[in-house]
Amino acid sequence: MNAPESPPPTIEAWCRAWIESSDLATKLTPAAPPDPSRATSWEVDPRPVRLSAPGRPRELELTDRSPRTPRGRALLRPEVRAQLVHTFLHHELQAAELFAWAVLAFPATPRAFRAGLVRLCLSELEHLALYENHLRRLGSRVGAFPVRDWFWERVRSCRTPAAFVALLGLGLEGANLEHSARFAAAFREAGDEEGARILERVEEEEVAHVAFAVRWFERLAGEPLTFRSWERSLPPPITPAVLRGRPINRDARARAGLDAAFLAQLETVPPPDGSTEERAR
Repeated sequence: MNAPESPPPTIEAWCRAWIESSDLATKLTPAAPPDPSRATSWEVDPRPVRLSAPGRPRELELTDRSPRTPRGRALLRPEVRAQLVHTFLHHELQAAELFAWAVLAFPATPRAFRAGLVRLCLSELEHLALYENHLRRLGSRVGAFPVRDWFWERVRSCRTPAAFVALLGLGLEGANLEHSARFAAAFREAGDEEGARILERVEEEEVAHVAFAVRWFERLAGEPLTFRSWERSLPPPITPAVLRGRPINRDARARAGLDAAFLAQLETVPPPDGSTEERAR
């Protein structure tokens, strides 16, 4: 019997090895990283490493165009819900990878920040596992639908840790508070109570992810978090228009620490390109 494979000796090595892996099992369920609370888990003098793309298992077919988001009675069909769950799973995978990416890209940030990124990475992997299990319940599997690395296409352009927090934490994770609530209601209406509960759990747990971004944005940007300071920090061409759902999940965002003035301004942002149509990213 072979001995279990040991994790890489440092968190930085773990992050790089996992991001670059093209093995599906490793990508979905990596070995645990070294303990981020231990000083010996970290490289002594790490240099910035900006990976341009993740490893992608051959089972995942990449596409450059996201499908239309199904809605209404279409969700009564399990295969349609499976397509959505597969998209949600890939969102979680990308977010986990990009939290690990930021550990490598911004080694001069406080260790407490980077340790928090590792914890968020592991939280996203827990959400991924929930979606993978539900995908099986719906009679599908990982790799059954094409995926788009939309998060990677945008987040890798972040040049500063404040921009990273603004885009991934306050932006994409913030928008997921709306999307999770919306699709939880849609899945429940379609009779998929288990799927609805998973989406509600993801929504609740990602409140803490956005709260992490709220705290660290001000420290990393060196200024208070306002709608305008957030907007200025986003890497072009990203704007708030693509970083909110409809309607705004005011309760969840407020519990994450976003104040009423921020939410009021976010609520008035028009849809991208003047269109109300959404696509599954």
